[in-house]
Amino acid sequence: MNVDINKAKEKFEKLLEEQLLRIEKMKEDKDFINYDELDKIIIGVVGGDGIGPSITNEAQRILEFLLEGEKVEFRVIDGCTIENRAAVGKAIPDDVLEEIKKCHVILKGPTTTPRAGDPWPNIESANVAMRKELDLFANVRPVKVAEQGIDWTFFRENTEGAYAVGSKGVHVTDELAIDFTVTTTEGSERIARAAFEYAKKAGKTRVTCVTKANVVKTTDGKFLEICKEVAKEYPEIEFDDWYIDIMTAKLIDPKRRTDFQVLVLPNLYGDILTDEAAEFQGGVGTAGSANIGKKYAMFEAIHGSAPRMVKEGRAKYADPCSMIRAAVMLLEHIGFTEKAKRLERALDICMHEEKKLVITGRDTGATSAQFADYVMETIKSL
Repeated sequence: MNVDINKAKEKFEKLLEEQLLRIEKMKEDKDFINYDELDKIIIGVVGGDGIGPSITNEAQRILEFLLEGEKVEFRVIDGCTIENRAAVGKAIPDDVLEEIKKCHVILKGPTTTPRAGDPWPNIESANVAMRKELDLFANVRPVKVAEQGIDWTFFRENTEGAYAVGSKGVHVTDELAIDFTVTTTEGSERIARAAFEYAKKAGKTRVTCVTKANVVKTTDGKFLEICKEVAKEYPEIEFDDWYIDIMTAKLIDPKRRTDFQVLVLPNLYGDILTDEAAEFQGGVGTAGSANIGKKYAMFEAIHGSAPRMVKEGRAKYADPCSMIRAAVMLLEHIGFTEKAKRLERALDICMHEEKKLVITGRDTGATSAQFADYVMETIKSL
């Protein structure tokens, strides 16, 4: 028993050292990249695996159509498949990461994350690894359903919480396993400030912090207290806080859900709540997300790689709307606001209004490519 405890102590000590170094690195990065000052914006396209390459390719085609003649360059970066990642034993192979870091923004398809019992080794999620490697601390997920009065923007802390060292838990004995949750002052403050700055610029009047600070008192408690401190700098914006369990209920309460505008929350809660929220918009297959850092930004779908669809030969029928939504956010982020609005409007028409083509995930509906063509034809008509 003592031997097992000593090994656990050694592993925990190493984790503490890693996190303290990460805090110092966070403090070194001061300013956000200015895309207007670049001679050329390099957009990396990482297809991932499963249905990822299929739907990412369609989003790329639409971006190329919209950005023709602009000072941008597209670079397709292969090698982020589960087979390649498993072969080298890394969440992101070194050569792939090197190419990613040569880009300014990344359009990334879904990637497979091994689970207990899968045939793959216990490698970290490629998403989690990329967020940490590029310090993409803000995961921004908008959900809008105008007819229901829903207009939410979620600011999920992206590099800490339960996911920070999710693959580095400790099996102390055969009967005891422990994982770790990480919360830092620097990490919490910058996501809180990002949420309030967005609210200020977008004319929002309310920011809501979501935690379980009444039970998870140390880490969630720290996150909530820092959000409260940052809120004092924005007296024109109302601030309140809710616990994650009741918030999941209030999002489906028609009387209360329209009250919420901007929500800021730790990593795990943000992952759960944004999937629930996406259901109002048509499901996770329709929702994209932005992962913002000071030097890099990555835009992706919020769903997984759907290996079953590939196994059944249905990848070409996968819904590309999530990646197209991500492309909207990418365009807006790098300064092409009007093009982003046109794409978003076209997508709304195709998905919710005209519905000339319907995606079913099978040969009963349109292919990803056919739907992308439909979106581009709609853009031309706007």
